[in-house]
Amino acid sequence: MKFKLLLFCSFWMLLLAVSCNKDEISFDEPSQELSFSRDTVFCDTVYHQVRSETYAVKVFNNEDKDVMIPRISLEKGASSLYKINVDGKSGFDFTNVPLRKNDSLYIYVEIAPQATGPEAIAEDRILFSSAAGQQHVTLFSVVQDAEFFIQTPSNPNVLSNHTTWTKNKAKIIYGNLTVDQNVILDIQAGTKVYFHKNSGMKIAAGATLNMNGTQTEQVIIRGDRNDTYYDTIPKNWNSIKMEPASILNMNHTRLFGGTRGLDMKQTNATIKNSFIHTFQEYGIYAVASTVNASNLVMNNCGESAIGIFKGGNHTYTHATIANYSATMGSLNRMGIFATNEWENENGQIEQGALQNLNILNSIVYSDRDNSVNFEQTPGQQFQFLIQNSSIKYAGASGAGFTFDNNPMNVIQSIKNEDPKFVNYFAAQMNLRVKADSPARNKGATVIAATVPTDIVGVTRTANPTLGAYQ
Repeated sequence: MKFKLLLFCSFWMLLLAVSCNKDEISFDEPSQELSFSRDTVFCDTVYHQVRSETYAVKVFNNEDKDVMIPRISLEKGASSLYKINVDGKSGFDFTNVPLRKNDSLYIYVEIAPQATGPEAIAEDRILFSSAAGQQHVTLFSVVQDAEFFIQTPSNPNVLSNHTTWTKNKAKIIYGNLTVDQNVILDIQAGTKVYFHKNSGMKIAAGATLNMNGTQTEQVIIRGDRNDTYYDTIPKNWNSIKMEPASILNMNHTRLFGGTRGLDMKQTNATIKNSFIHTFQEYGIYAVASTVNASNLVMNNCGESAIGIFKGGNHTYTHATIANYSATMGSLNRMGIFATNEWENENGQIEQGALQNLNILNSIVYSDRDNSVNFEQTPGQQFQFLIQNSSIKYAGASGAGFTFDNNPMNVIQSIKNEDPKFVNYFAAQMNLRVKADSPARNKGATVIAATVPTDIVGVTRTANPTLGAYQ
């Protein structure tokens, strides 16, 4: 009996406590302005009819009282391209939103837009209306119309006819896209090609890849995550794999953010006025290939900016090949690595002659002891020339060659003199050299005459500066 009486009293005491607590909660309109975790939400670039990732805005009540926000809404209402989620509910207009004293709430934002052209701006505002006044958070995104290339079990994703890509639509690749044997893919100026995670492109035997950018409209090849964070990290996609007898012509192109950039086997490649950076392994991985590059800028590659295997024939003229990385410090980070050997897919070692490796009027520098590393196989041809160039060099034992007193292979070049780049960090990369750089006026005019303008169109025929920038 006593137990039942105790239980009865406890029930009514609990009910009374809850009722009193409920009566004590009262919500007033804000008398002060709210504050926000950010005043502008820059959404990642999104594609036609593809929903973006979700972004969060935190709203703070700085008052020492509970408030009821009369209205939170999208300025464009139901016609907005954006959707918001407030307190667990999705929509575009919310009334009487409670917010406890000295507390906060999350508003989640996403966008699934309709593109009206190649590239457009989607903008709206989240409005907060109360007696304290109207406040807002701006929503902003770049919207692109896109064409999708999706590999599935029933769709091998092969271009079997000559194809031209223009800037009218971004190209989004899921899985692997193959350019079939003897087919030509022309990528025109201003075109943007985005690879999804673990995706790539293969250029089959005899096929040709032409990337025809201009100084004002580069071709962009990158991963499909566009927010700034992903501009500075590798492994967002795989590589462009060039099969034997394939051809590459690349001009005014920016290629970045994957595992390997150009993965070439017995390929003939011409590269001009281009940027290759931020790859987990190699920016250029070349097996028994021919590469002629000028006005090339490279940086931030885990193993080496350029890897030359099984010899080949290479010339780099007025190239700036740097390798500095804050994210891949445990890797080798060489500038140029060259060897006669290559381990094939079956684990067997193949060898080939390095017919020529010419480094001319160039800078090859890094934060490692040696920026140029050679591994010559005894008895194999290994012909190289470093002329009017600046390199990082710690000694023959690490670099694999003698720098001093080597008049046949190292001509009028300098070692271990900091080029004084404006900024070599990937986030704000600017590999121009400063006014007092030792690379100034050190180029050979006869070499500069073969590439008379620099990567941004400045004439360099007189007093040429080493590297891609005059």
